[in-house]
Amino acid sequence: MTTLQTVFAKAKADNRAALVGYLPAGFPSKDGAVAAATTLVEAGCDVIEIGLPYSDPLMDGPTIQDAVHRSLVNGTRIADVMRTVEGVAATGAATLVMTYWNPIDKYGAERFARDLADAGGAGTITPDLTPEESEPWRAASAGAGIDTVFLVAPSSTDQRIKAVVDCCTGFVYAASLMGVTGARESVNAAAEGLVQRTRAHTDLPVCVGLGVGTGAQAAEVAAYADGVIVGSAFIRRMLDAPDEAAGRDSIAVLARDMSKSVRR
Repeated sequence: MTTLQTVFAKAKADNRAALVGYLPAGFPSKDGAVAAATTLVEAGCDVIEIGLPYSDPLMDGPTIQDAVHRSLVNGTRIADVMRTVEGVAATGAATLVMTYWNPIDKYGAERFARDLADAGGAGTITPDLTPEESEPWRAASAGAGIDTVFLVAPSSTDQRIKAVVDCCTGFVYAASLMGVTGARESVNAAAEGLVQRTRAHTDLPVCVGLGVGTGAQAAEVAAYADGVIVGSAFIRRMLDAPDEAAGRDSIAVLARDMSKSVRR
């Protein structure tokens, strides 16, 4: 397993931000998800977030919702998510699962953490798990040796940021805006201020996600953040492609552009 600490230390030594790519398990197919994520790694992504498909998303915009729906129709289950993690982790990229809390709770926290670690997973991002309710999951994760990542937002007070980062290991996910995922014409100007406010409370890397869809936007975020998170832009290209191979070719072009762009 490649750890997040190793990834961010290397990126810092290279004087660049880390590039983090997101794709849901089971999309465009179960095997296709591993192939697509592997393409992203080969094109320059340092970290891969594997989304656990969920029927009632809270922060996912229409592009990710479409992909996740297709994944669920494909019959994707948690066992498939773990197999996806195993396949992606074999590339050498640090591999996370991004999931809402209910699937972990239903599966069993200790079991989920153990199975994820056994698959080579580096940790989880749990966007709807609050600090006040996170202690059992943090304990299970620590016991399994995996990281926990939580989100801060532009609306977060300094007190709230402190509470969130105290629950984080690996890195802190800074949501650039108040809204759902999706590539946008520009990255919210509030993102840079959020990163600065977050760094006042932690030495962990701070990564920015939501709204990054072009190389120019990746470069803009890389100028002030430790990592750039891209999801919808990759998925949109997969959705628009005539077949899986063409989709992989398309996301490779974008990932290579972004990989160059995050170098300061």
